[in-house]
Amino acid sequence: MDMKLQKRENLHIVFWLVKDFSWILGLKILGIVMAPPTLILSIWIAWKRRKNRADLFHNLAVVCWISANIVWMFGEFFCTDCTRPFAIPFFVLGFILIAYFYITEWTKKKTL
Repeated sequence: MDMKLQKRENLHIVFWLVKDFSWILGLKILGIVMAPPTLILSIWIAWKRRKNRADLFHNLAVVCWISANIVWMFGEFFCTDCTRPFAIPFFVLGFILIAYFYITEWTKKKTL
């Protein structure tokens, strides 16, 4: 495995934890500051892992999950949870991506 990529994946986890920690503690500024690098790094990881179909689909689901969390977090920070309905499609898209991946993998194995 590429060590540079592995280090960025580990850094991504740190960013994600700090973002969520800020959210749960109501630290708005830190949560807002951590949202873009967390999302950007998750997109970059998905792009770098695109050659492996399993990695691509799982990382795209992570991008959806983080996007949903950011939308939801902003709603809790700036209004009375008013953005939750806008977060739901991101979660649904993540589930669809994972379901599509596993269904197509299962059907490939059935046809072999």
